[in-house]
Amino acid sequence: MSDIADIPVGKAAFVGRFMRSRSAAIGGLIVLLILMVALLAPILAPYDPNLQETANRLMPPTAGHWLGTDAFGRDILSRLIYGARPTLLLVLIVVLLMAPLGIVVGTLAGFFGGMTERVLMRLTDIVMSFPRLLLAFAFVAIMGPGLINGALALALTSWPAYARQARVETAALRRSDYLAAAEMVGIKGVRLLWGHVLPLVLPSAIVRLALDLSGIILAAAGLGFLGLGVRPPTAEWGSMVSEGTQVIFDQWWVAAVPGTAIFVTSLAFNLLADGLRDILDPRHD
Repeated sequence: MSDIADIPVGKAAFVGRFMRSRSAAIGGLIVLLILMVALLAPILAPYDPNLQETANRLMPPTAGHWLGTDAFGRDILSRLIYGARPTLLLVLIVVLLMAPLGIVVGTLAGFFGGMTERVLMRLTDIVMSFPRLLLAFAFVAIMGPGLINGALALALTSWPAYARQARVETAALRRSDYLAAAEMVGIKGVRLLWGHVLPLVLPSAIVRLALDLSGIILAAAGLGFLGLGVRPPTAEWGSMVSEGTQVIFDQWWVAAVPGTAIFVTSLAFNLLADGLRDILDPRHD
């Protein structure tokens, strides 16, 4: 644990190590481009993503429609650009709910121990005993399809891994000389937990979160593929793949284009995660 405290935390040091990591730089650049495309969708999209032109249905890529059209005559490029929005928004909501919940549960369990630890970790074990994706599908089926419900379902089924990791690291810190010295100078309770335990738990949690992002992208696409994500006719990559599978042998581009977008986005997050692991985890130096 003492090694973690030796990681450079200054902004300049972090940026320098980030730029020296080829995986982090490439992954971060691709993720930044996807974010910019999502933010600038109204400017970049050549057509209204929901505009139906049945006379132009299932057209192959042409000068007028660079990536072709779908079964309703909608421009696939425009829907691809707009489809980045719900996908990335769902991932953001999951990240903001999943990681903090798991870290809080695990840190409290490891710090206080005793009955608090037994109750919190048994709750964690119960949630982990169910297949994550199937449990998320069940939640969405109960609450109804939608972006928020899909994000809540994924977040509520993904936090236990972070709780277990935070609990192990906090329990090890609790027995360390570092916290003993802090307590000797009068730092106790919430101040000790917030100012000395949490900063040492966060680096490994961030690395794990980065590694999980590609899986969250695939899970979000899976919800859309099964019709449990955003409601039609809103453009979303998973639902676009689902629509394309019905004509995949004759008009392959309808499913291939959003499938490629999902692949590239997942790859970008994997590259970013690999680079962050090298930066934040000293064991990979």
